[in-house]
Amino acid sequence: MKKVEEILLTASGYAELEEELNDLRVNKRAENVQAIKEARSHGDLSENSEYDAARDEQAKIEARIQELEYKLEHAKIIDKIDKSKVNVGCEVTILYVDDKEEEKYYIVGSLEADPFANKISNESPIGAAIIGKKVGDVVSVNANGSSYDVKILAIA
Repeated sequence: MKKVEEILLTASGYAELEEELNDLRVNKRAENVQAIKEARSHGDLSENSEYDAARDEQAKIEARIQELEYKLEHAKIIDKIDKSKVNVGCEVTILYVDDKEEEKYYIVGSLEADPFANKISNESPIGAAIIGKKVGDVVSVNANGSSYDVKILAIA
């Protein structure tokens, strides 16, 4: 029997996936059905690139709908967060010890990770190293064959 994976999501991450799923079901599907009808009206389907493109898009939409349904069905929403230590759902301020640079990160599940928005996964090198740690702890982070130290300054 295959073990079902648990997908960690914040409440806002869950809401974003629900919104995307709803948009696909309500809007994108309808737009695609219209595109297929339009392409069919152009005649011979064997040499109709518009029809082929619309059918390919239909397959992508349906695959994404299935993927989102699976993720939402298996999601564990992180809502009660123990902020005495680093957990998924916390905002953490760390100090890169060698560089003396501070950075704030929001710890999220891997599905929500967005390094450009400072949302790092609990499975990333920094995320994995600081999960469960407390303010004041200095942690060694191993990434790309080297390591560096970070100090946890604040958890919110």
